[in-house]
Amino acid sequence: MKRVAAVDLGASSGRVMLAEVGPNVLELRELNRFWNGPVRVNGTLHWDVLHLYRSILEGLQLAGRLDSIGIDSWAVDYGLLDESGRLLGNPVHYRDGRTDGVMERILASVPAAELYAVTGLQQLPFNTIYQLAAEQLPSDAATLLMIPDLLAYWLTGRIGVERTNASTTQLYDVSTRDWSDELISRLGTARGMFPALCEPGDVIGNVLPDETGLAPGIPVIAVGSHDTASAVVAVPAVGERFAYISSGTWSLVGLELDAPVLTDEAREANFTNEGGVDGRIRFLRNVMGLWILQECQRVWGDDDLPKLLREAAAAPPFSVLIDPDAPEFLAPGNMPVRIDEHCRATGQEPPRSRGTTVRCILESLALAYRRTLRAAQTIAAREVDVLHVIGGGSQNELLCQLTADACGVPVLAGPVEASALGNVLVQARALGEPFPDLDAMRALVRATHSLRRYDPQGKPADWDAAESRLFGSR
Repeated sequence: MKRVAAVDLGASSGRVMLAEVGPNVLELRELNRFWNGPVRVNGTLHWDVLHLYRSILEGLQLAGRLDSIGIDSWAVDYGLLDESGRLLGNPVHYRDGRTDGVMERILASVPAAELYAVTGLQQLPFNTIYQLAAEQLPSDAATLLMIPDLLAYWLTGRIGVERTNASTTQLYDVSTRDWSDELISRLGTARGMFPALCEPGDVIGNVLPDETGLAPGIPVIAVGSHDTASAVVAVPAVGERFAYISSGTWSLVGLELDAPVLTDEAREANFTNEGGVDGRIRFLRNVMGLWILQECQRVWGDDDLPKLLREAAAAPPFSVLIDPDAPEFLAPGNMPVRIDEHCRATGQEPPRSRGTTVRCILESLALAYRRTLRAAQTIAAREVDVLHVIGGGSQNELLCQLTADACGVPVLAGPVEASALGNVLVQARALGEPFPDLDAMRALVRATHSLRRYDPQGKPADWDAAESRLFGSR
């Protein structure tokens, strides 16, 4: 049995989890949990990466004996090092406005079809390629590290970039599975800034005991360092006829495939082909997720989510609908006011209560999931029998039921800590535990974690009408 730690960083919180993993054992215990979010300095949103690193060390120092450590986090953001390995500034948050208009400028010189043929990536204004194009790169910038790789570097002194997170940059060739020299050159960025890639399961290096206060010799193992890549490892699926929603601040809705889908149809539908563990492809689309609800709660000063969900369940269905991926919902701000403005702009009466607002958000998310899931099945020629909802959103019973109703397939909800579970399973396999493939890992998740099933209810025609009203013929 292996005793390993998962550092799992989401876009609103981080945690260090201690796991015991063996052939019939998969147990997690939270060592610490800490805030994560944007900090605005001189008009720019940053990540407080030193706070994250200190909190990670505090959690790891509570763990006792460890066989290894693995780190996963959100995607696209990065830190820049100089020649001596010093961080040149706090990483900028992907929700910062510096990339406004940059995507359009880049696409004028690198056509979207050409970019998609190489990267297979969904067009999002905050992709790493656009962040780099927006940034006045310091003259002494020598190395780019994604967030998990930066933290691993501080733990070990070793530089590298793990492949699943590299695949989110839009500077990675999804066919050759390496950095795209041509795209990096056309961006005008030095190729030498992009380190060698490593695979989930590779040993990055051993911790630096004097720097970290940890015991010497603990290996830091590369996992699916994009948190969704780790989460998909822990989808408790049987066979291949499943879809997943990694549900949290963002909702990642998609399929697991053996090869990328680089067709015009996939590009026009804005699907992404991101790297997964064991060479799999996460064919998915980003949907805004619970961010909109989280921002409403922040503005309201109301953290009683069960009460809000009860009020939402009692509110009339389909009274108000929004497009959760509308650009006005991306940045932090007064989300209830933005919802009201969106409703007026689309000819709807704004919601009159918090319960109606919450129901509006959840029904709109369910409709976005339905639209995305149906498109994924058509484009990838893959039928789906079950939809797995994993991550924090799997605890939202109303959203899970609405998702089953909207999508017309059973929803299996759980596990909640999917990213941490996928993280520790990849570590355990690297340390010699007998998990030959993803099927074996998923079988262990099924055997050790309870799932909740939601069967479709209501009238499909009502959801058809709501989808037509919200999205029209788009």
